[in-house]
Amino acid sequence: MFINRDIFPELEAHLASKQVTVITGMRRTGKTTLLKKLIEVSGIGQKLFFDMERLDYRELFSEKNYEAIVFALVQRGISFSEKVLIGIDEIQLVPNLPSVVKYLYDHYDVKFILTGSSSYYLKNRFDESLAGRKRIFEVYPLSFGEMLNFKGIAHVPPGREFAQVPFSLSEFERLKYLYEEFIDFGGFPEVVLLDRTNGKKDLLADILSSYVNHDIASILDFKKSTEAYKLIKLLAVRVGTRLEISKISMLTGINRRSVEEYLELFEQTYLIRTIPVTSNSPDREIVKAKKLYFQDNGIASMSADLGSGSKFENAVFNQLRHFGEISYYSLKSGNEIDFILDKEVAFEVKETPIEVHLKTIASLAKNLGISKVHVVGRKAENVFDGYVWGGNIR
Repeated sequence: MFINRDIFPELEAHLASKQVTVITGMRRTGKTTLLKKLIEVSGIGQKLFFDMERLDYRELFSEKNYEAIVFALVQRGISFSEKVLIGIDEIQLVPNLPSVVKYLYDHYDVKFILTGSSSYYLKNRFDESLAGRKRIFEVYPLSFGEMLNFKGIAHVPPGREFAQVPFSLSEFERLKYLYEEFIDFGGFPEVVLLDRTNGKKDLLADILSSYVNHDIASILDFKKSTEAYKLIKLLAVRVGTRLEISKISMLTGINRRSVEEYLELFEQTYLIRTIPVTSNSPDREIVKAKKLYFQDNGIASMSADLGSGSKFENAVFNQLRHFGEISYYSLKSGNEIDFILDKEVAFEVKETPIEVHLKTIASLAKNLGISKVHVVGRKAENVFDGYVWGGNIR
């Protein structure tokens, strides 16, 4: 059964465009499911689906004579005198595929829907071959609201107005255990749909192993997979902290330049996200260092024994990023605002917040001319004006 994703209406609307629809994101985030559903709902009469995990399909699209590919598709009953829809899964497995897609796009009336697991691959392979011919859609692990949908839990998503939703103790009690599950295990669809805790942990370990052994190893030398995994575990311990490249280099024995290249690669392949600092007065503020977060809480938890507060902060980051651009603010004295949304709203993240936390963040936010401030809490022992329960960010 197909369960709707927040991105699906936008994907469905793009079916009417001649442009190539490219769906990318980390492994097991649901790209193939979305691709198959788009093929199903398309009004185009002639439809083909190819999974590049199959060697015979890889061989077909590796053909150097592109008209030979056309001939092979005609043999499958396709008429190129009419519009054709072609869905291709796991495009990163065929290095020459962008050139094939460009040729067919330019010479025939073909609508392509493509999926790929590596943003790094897409940016480097597709920018030149399909410039102006594609639109890339990024698919992430489920948001908390999507997780509730997958579990069949009725709820009304507040959208961008989540900070204005009055706290409801009954809603908190109804959803708090599900929110705790989101904090602990993240939002990979398969993980969400499993009931057993041990099964979730095993599946997350498998997803992380696949990422390292397939996505990373396909881009780097296979011998560097162990080095990459070592770095991932070290980064997970540093969730929510400023990146200190020199210290990471010293602890791992990996030279500084290689650490920077790994970080760029991890970010481009959807494992981590770094956020910049917002600054008005460089002499008083930290202006360069970025803060680190993992794009899925379950993966972060599998990579290191995270503290409760770090897991909660990482979860809030993954919730807020669906609503706009995220940055942070920090003074050299150590005072800090955890998150700033679209340079307009400031958030402090505390598991058990009290009203003084709101006053502190409001004072800091004045430096940036920000008047909208909130404290995001995990627990509901103290509820006050400006308090936002984390489970309402969905």
